[in-house]
Amino acid sequence: MFGFLKGLGVTLRELPKHKVTLQYPDVRPEWPERFRGVHRLLVDECIVCNQCARICPTDCISLSGTRGEDKKIRLDTFDINFDTCILCDLCTEVCPTEAILMSDTFEMAQYSRDNLYLDMHWLHDNELRYERNHPERFQKDAEGNEATETAGEPQ
Repeated sequence: MFGFLKGLGVTLRELPKHKVTLQYPDVRPEWPERFRGVHRLLVDECIVCNQCARICPTDCISLSGTRGEDKKIRLDTFDINFDTCILCDLCTEVCPTEAILMSDTFEMAQYSRDNLYLDMHWLHDNELRYERNHPERFQKDAEGNEATETAGEPQ
């Protein structure tokens, strides 16, 4: 009986306080800049060094490239299996050109596991969505040619 009254006292004490619950699909939470969501890929920056695939603890990244006539290696395929990816951020830390980054996309629920195999086109589209949703995190350089990310970098 004492436990019931104690619990009722806690409930009555918390009743007049301000609620912090968000009505999730309608009201989206504000994620911090360093939130680790699904990857985003800058296809033109990737030099196909394969370091991201080697460091991945779950072996969920596979990529390949070919050397073009101008002697530069061009990315042909970049696939991530999000069925096994643990979003550990190791692939983004080891990338020398910062071609692979993390976004704030996290809603990846699917009815089939086959839909969790994402290719470089989906990852690049995720990069474009991220830039469109967070224009304040990007700035143009002096000539206005290329957008560079300003937030999320360690100081």
